[in-house]
Amino acid sequence: MNDDPVIDQNTISELKATVGDDFVVELIDTYLEETPRLITELEQFLAKQDAVAFGRTAHSIKSSSASLGALSFAALARELEMMGKSGELAGAKVKVEALEAEYIQVQQALKELKDGS
Repeated sequence: MNDDPVIDQNTISELKATVGDDFVVELIDTYLEETPRLITELEQFLAKQDAVAFGRTAHSIKSSSASLGALSFAALARELEMMGKSGELAGAKVKVEALEAEYIQVQQALKELKDGS
């Protein structure tokens, strides 16, 4: 694990300035609802060896995570996205497991951020 914050505060501050605190809370709620489903889909596409769908799903996770400041988590999702794009899913299971473990931290940090709003 690195020393980077789970959620980049600059990203959150810019988002709040752009869309307002209330909408940021809505975005967090949607993210916390959708991301576990997307992670489950990643596992399903990996099991089917569907690299295209795997890559698309990882892209969705990457984009939404980056927009909420979960930059390390987004970087992990980007690695998975690139694996899907290349069609090479060898080793993806370990990375999906790492993504799941990291999501627990992202989820906790976003819940704390939301409660503090």
